Amino acid sequence: MYSDDDDGDVPPYCKGETAAGPGSKDIFVQLVISLGLGVTAFIAFCILRPRWKSLYAARRRHSDPQIALPTLPDSFFGWIPALYRVTEEQVLASAGLDAFVFLSFFKMSLRLFATMFFFAVAVLWPIHNTFDAGTSTPPGDTSGNATSYTPLMQSHDLHLPTSVDNILIAPDPEDKSWTYLWSYLAFTWFFSVLAIYFMNSETIKVIKIRQDYLGTQSTITDRTFRLTGIPRDLRSEEKIKEFVENLEIGHVRSVTLCRNWAEIDALVAQRQVVLRKLEEAWSVYLAQQPAVGLPSGGQAREAEDDTAQEDAINNESGENRRLLADDSLRSLIRERPRPKVRLRFGLFRLRNRRIDALDYYEEKLRRLDEKIRAARRKEYPPTDTAFVTMDSIAACQMAVQATVDPRPGQLLTKPAPAPSDVIWKNTYAPRYKRQMQSWAITIFITFLSVLWFFPVAALAQLLSICSIRKIAPSLADSLSEHDITKAFIQTGLPTLVVSLLNVLVPYLYDYLSNIQGMVSQGDVELSAISKNFFFIFFNIFVVYAVSGSAALADFWAIIGNSLRDTRTIASKVAGSIQDLNNFYLNFIMLQGLGLFPFKLLQFGSISLYAIYRMGAKTPRDFAELVQPSLFNYGFYLPTALLVFILCLVYSILPGAHIVLLLGLCYFSLGYFVYKYQLLYSMDQPQHATGGAWPIICGRIIVGLIAFQGIMIAILVLQTAFEAASLIVPLVVLTFWYHFYSRRRFTPLTKFIALRSIKRASDPGSESRPDQDPNQVQPQTRLARRLSTIDEDKEKGMRFINPSLVMPLEQPWVYQDPPPLIPESPFDSNTGSINGNSDSQVAVPTIHNGPGSVSSSFSLGDTHVWRDNGEENV
Repeated sequence: MYSDDDDGDVPPYCKGETAAGPGSKDIFVQLVISLGLGVTAFIAFCILRPRWKSLYAARRRHSDPQIALPTLPDSFFGWIPALYRVTEEQVLASAGLDAFVFLSFFKMSLRLFATMFFFAVAVLWPIHNTFDAGTSTPPGDTSGNATSYTPLMQSHDLHLPTSVDNILIAPDPEDKSWTYLWSYLAFTWFFSVLAIYFMNSETIKVIKIRQDYLGTQSTITDRTFRLTGIPRDLRSEEKIKEFVENLEIGHVRSVTLCRNWAEIDALVAQRQVVLRKLEEAWSVYLAQQPAVGLPSGGQAREAEDDTAQEDAINNESGENRRLLADDSLRSLIRERPRPKVRLRFGLFRLRNRRIDALDYYEEKLRRLDEKIRAARRKEYPPTDTAFVTMDSIAACQMAVQATVDPRPGQLLTKPAPAPSDVIWKNTYAPRYKRQMQSWAITIFITFLSVLWFFPVAALAQLLSICSIRKIAPSLADSLSEHDITKAFIQTGLPTLVVSLLNVLVPYLYDYLSNIQGMVSQGDVELSAISKNFFFIFFNIFVVYAVSGSAALADFWAIIGNSLRDTRTIASKVAGSIQDLNNFYLNFIMLQGLGLFPFKLLQFGSISLYAIYRMGAKTPRDFAELVQPSLFNYGFYLPTALLVFILCLVYSILPGAHIVLLLGLCYFSLGYFVYKYQLLYSMDQPQHATGGAWPIICGRIIVGLIAFQGIMIAILVLQTAFEAASLIVPLVVLTFWYHFYSRRRFTPLTKFIALRSIKRASDPGSESRPDQDPNQVQPQTRLARRLSTIDEDKEKGMRFINPSLVMPLEQPWVYQDPPPLIPESPFDSNTGSINGNSDSQVAVPTIHNGPGSVSSSFSLGDTHVWRDNGEENV
């Protein structure tokens, strides 16, 4: 903040303001940029969609025609209404419960913000226009500047320091609750209650669908629970089976006691590396063309003598013609060179020798196969974790919802993840090791959040041309003379960098979640959602709200003053939130109008395809190129939650109708884009049974608390103390609802209610006991006649470490994948798998690589590598 003594050195565009933030012209520039990016990407998608069906329709197949997704027409815009007509039942049947919950959040947001948009246009907009509420400076407190009252979209003329200083300096400032400020109080209550109502209604709907979906299917996951903290005297399959059956909750079908399989898992991982190297060596060898050359004179005469001698022998034996035309060409064809590998040995591996790569890797693979077969016959020490499969879903649910043992930390029951979702290396890791990993990652993320502050806070300086002037005065003067360039620097560049952070940082947090020691990929996905939201909310909302466009060095002064007087932080947040209105407006605009079409286009996958295509050598590499892209909820949900919170925070302030309109555009486009990707083009292997919904509700509560706290700060900043004090009970009510809903709804989002489980004697009315059975019977019959996606995925599976039973893949050298050689029962039997023999359950064929031909999803006509010369692109 400039002092009065420096007024002579301050340019006109910085006088009387804290930050010259983005203005209306900047918003127009951002709108043009966003529309230009979005329209270009959307047109490209509409052109490429019917041509690249192996990319944009990779999931388009289902065995049951009654729940098969409709075929989208190849016309330019005809796919949009067809996609809109896809029902929730079809989403559940083809994409699963996680996709349904994800899309439900977007639909709820659309209904909520459409209602808020109506009141913002019909009530709040006239109020702001009538009272000219585009400034946070109360009437009578202006400093003689006639431009004090300007719309919030031109917030560079605000006189925030005047009102802040008045509040902090005056001992008892007069309560100037203007008439229109009571509308802030009324709509803060109204919009908060409205958000809680929509969230509560959607939670009840999600719980009903979840209970009906899980209660009417029958998978091994629904009948299995994870037993942890097993004492040493119970660590055998027979004892665990006897212990569970003595609880008299049902019969045990099978028990998988987790053992220390580190040795065999390491051998299998090492085998995969050697297999890849062998396939690459074969590809290099087969790609070389045999050399044809003219032999020397001596070699030619020798070849002629050999040919004549061979003809004489053929004549004597009555064979006057050869099966192969002109075998003499063999002598002219020199054998293609075989690839070599360099081996280092000796002291400090200083000596080396080049040997035949094919022979070396084949021999290494053969020895590893022998070691793996021997390791499968070993007995491994048991751990304190087991997967217990019951004979019914009801028995399993009684086990996971009950306290089994009176000793703390002993014999704890938890719902089991899907067999394909289990991270087996973490099942036999000691509990203390996994806890240390979890705490270490948490501490590292906390430290990382502090580090992220510096680039994010430095980025905030670009929002203010006056802040830029403190660092580079000549650049600021030049920007002030070029409006378009200034608009791009102040608006386009910060929002673009923030958007790039939203794209890149989730990969880091996803990696950290994977090494945190969790037992299932579903837990990893939910953890990634929480971590990424924390980064986005703290760095993009909190840091910006506190620092605003102030200098980075001033941030610590603000924090220090806030520790001495809490009114400082309240006034600073209120002022920064209003200053940053246009920045967040541009952020939502770029995310919705600009980047959603690029997500639909899968621009990243297309760009990486060219890079990976150049590096692909083996048929397995080419098969990986056409695999469906993976949809990670942790990459997309946190940004949507941040936009939800931003729409809440700005739903009452001047310009609220524009923010809510852009919010409607964001969630409308997001719903269609993500619906298309989840149903047609991308795969989601995780199995969290809708576990993201409690996280969504918790973050909405965080947004409501932030919204209410900011409204209190804004009213206090405008000396409307009575109105601000009446919002405090709303904050208490929001906290109460949070704890109330967690106690009421959380068990139903984690478990299956016993009344929801399908019964043979009733066609499904138990799953919806609060409704008329005649109304739900047709829907329940439809759900039972059709298998769910989870039942299709888990058909024939059981809980067993794949390293113990999966067939050892042979090198994939030619066009078609090699046939699988099943292991003999003797080789696959480790003596530590079955507690109750369940031989009728087949062990699934598991492939670690993409060479499996038993994929659940169609990849078009390019699901295997075909050697078509130059056409193989």
